Amino acid sequence: MSILFNIAILVLAYLIGSIPSSIWIGRYFYNIDIREHGSRNAGSTNAMRILGWKPGLIILIFDIFKGWLAVNLIHLTSYYIPETGDFINFQLLLGMAAIAGHIFPVYVGFRGGKGIATLLGFVLAIDPFTTLICIGVFIITLLVTKYVSLSSMIAGFSFPFVVIFVFKTTTPSLVIFSLIISVLLLFTHQKNIERLLRKEENKALFLMSKKRREAERLEKSA
Repeated sequence: MSILFNIAILVLAYLIGSIPSSIWIGRYFYNIDIREHGSRNAGSTNAMRILGWKPGLIILIFDIFKGWLAVNLIHLTSYYIPETGDFINFQLLLGMAAIAGHIFPVYVGFRGGKGIATLLGFVLAIDPFTTLICIGVFIITLLVTKYVSLSSMIAGFSFPFVVIFVFKTTTPSLVIFSLIISVLLLFTHQKNIERLLRKEENKALFLMSKKRREAERLEKSA
């Protein structure tokens, strides 16, 4: 019985992760599919670029919440003991199901985003202290470079370092998962890496002064 219930919860986590907030908001309020504009990605960064920072922020918060909620579905069970290996392992499965849903959403033809915001909510539910440190790394990198993609990758790469060397985690599945995150980020950000190498990646213009934003736009159009 527990196996069937676990499968049902995993499916529910996938369906929650599949909710395409950016696509639905873009369609119903702006009559556009953001997958056809900007970076052609269904993530919150592209949503901010195409729809504006207010709807983009709503989408970001919702996508983070999806990952957090999916992991906390484990509390629907009564046979996992918190802080044990089995508890953490099933949390990881729930989070990965949500990320799979975000990247391959069943509701909109399996074309979603990169899953970074959902991943953030996922790891925030599992290991909040490590996640807060990685958020700090993301913010510092973003303020220095103005590249969201680069900041996401560096923050992701810092995750296994903090897990293994700072908090000295001994749960094998969590260590392995932290390493998988780094590899996954390389695959999901392949196009961003290519644009960064060609110096064609878009910067977070909302972090710049008006004068600097105009300079960036002129440089792009030149």
